[in-house]
Amino acid sequence: MNGNQAIAKILKLEGVEWVSCFPSNPLIEAVANEGIRLDMFRTERGAIMAADGYSRTSGRKKFGVTITQGGTGAENAMGGIAQAYADNIPILLLPGGSPLASRNVRPSFLVSDVYSPISKHAEPIMASGQIGAVLRRAFHGMRNGSGGPMTVETPGDIGGAEAPDSVIENYKPAKRTIVSPSLSDVKDAVKIFLAAENPVIWVGGGVIFGDACAELKELAELTGVPVYTTMQGKSAFPEDHELSLGAGSSATTLPASTWLKESDVLLGLGTSLTKTNYGQAIPPGKTIIHNTENIDDINKDESVDVGLPGDVKVTLQMILDEVKAAIGTGGRTTDAAARIAELRTKWMADWTPLLTSDQTPLNHYRVIGEIDKNLDKANSVVTHDAGTPRDTITPFYHATTPGGYVGWGKTTHLGFGIPLMIGTKIANPDKFCLNFMGDAAFGHSSIDIEVSVRIGAPITTVVLNNAGMATYPSGYEAAQERFGVTNMGGNYADMAEAMGATGLVVKTPDEMGPALIEAQKLNADGKTVLIDVNAGFESRRSRF
Repeated sequence: MNGNQAIAKILKLEGVEWVSCFPSNPLIEAVANEGIRLDMFRTERGAIMAADGYSRTSGRKKFGVTITQGGTGAENAMGGIAQAYADNIPILLLPGGSPLASRNVRPSFLVSDVYSPISKHAEPIMASGQIGAVLRRAFHGMRNGSGGPMTVETPGDIGGAEAPDSVIENYKPAKRTIVSPSLSDVKDAVKIFLAAENPVIWVGGGVIFGDACAELKELAELTGVPVYTTMQGKSAFPEDHELSLGAGSSATTLPASTWLKESDVLLGLGTSLTKTNYGQAIPPGKTIIHNTENIDDINKDESVDVGLPGDVKVTLQMILDEVKAAIGTGGRTTDAAARIAELRTKWMADWTPLLTSDQTPLNHYRVIGEIDKNLDKANSVVTHDAGTPRDTITPFYHATTPGGYVGWGKTTHLGFGIPLMIGTKIANPDKFCLNFMGDAAFGHSSIDIEVSVRIGAPITTVVLNNAGMATYPSGYEAAQERFGVTNMGGNYADMAEAMGATGLVVKTPDEMGPALIEAQKLNADGKTVLIDVNAGFESRRSRF
């Protein structure tokens, strides 16, 4: 048994079911011999982003794993790892590495050293006898504490060297250890929360990842307190619920923006409370109660009055016990739902004309309105790409099922949506998986349409084809006028057809709904779909 074979056997022991890869590493063959599914992508970045999507939509049940070669392969992979690091997503990267004798000789690329700042942990295997210990630390890190990528570099001579049988004989899969806040802190938090005049619950992606959506809903209904979800937290609380304020990126709903400004106590659950350009700011002057798995997040960007470090599901269960002891199991009545309804009615009166617009070329919001109306949400997963699609869809798509929306983006890599949805589809084969993106983003990952077709992971991508960048022209007046720097074009439906997918073209508003219905049928039949929406050059100058 050599080092690569030992690594593959440990992946099997840890319950790994799927690995993405590109392009060359002896570990790929060793993994295949263990019967673990492998899919080859077209770029390292795409392979990692698919592993990210797989992890995001599997909770802590399964983790995405990616194999790349060392050197140039690892150099190309950095964008995907940076995205997972920013959003605290646990994935395992297994790159090759330079032989030990040349590790410090130029031009060797020291993967573990270079990746350390964008990994939760990065470590080379320096001897075959270390394989078990290094991988145990990696899986422990994915199952415990805050999420993030784990990078394990295997130098070529270690992978090919004989590994002692004890590596496998002594290996025990890493387990999750549940950590909870102190009961006294929970009691203090509940007293503050129940005494608040205008509280709000701020929900991050940890609630979805930690399988705590049912407890969140129970707390909101028991106390009559409204719920705001961050972009990563979107779908943790049903957005058709009377206590839902909606979700936010840098754009959000009127109920959310109003409540965040006027609230006096904020209960953060499963969130880092990170200040980001791609999320809503917390106005000053609030009393903050903060639950997070990572104690380093507490008091990081916000001054916290009560910190509740620990597993979000267990923390919510402790909070619920204290709330019931204080107010009973019947809950209490507040005027929050009525106030939210009034704000929502006012807000939607302003935006419904855009969401139902018959403008041609199509307005972005009409496309979003049709997506919101025509999907079977209980059996769908939707994501946005970076830029305008993110900020336009986040407030207006009503996610109603836990995990039915994948929000992402403390960093914002264009083109993330396609490989993200491929990984999501592999983890959730019975769900309809849709990615909403612009034409600039499409250029970054369009080749992954071929991967979706080839590996049998049918997804739908909606591309806003408006012949140019929607976000950037305002900063490039001279460059645009003289050189047309933000112009672009293409027949994206034809491109998809050339890669084996089905390309649908939407030219008028009344074609959008039927195209989405057709896409759902085609995906169910195993066919990948791209919907090329004529959003028009002029539409990017309209109201968004």
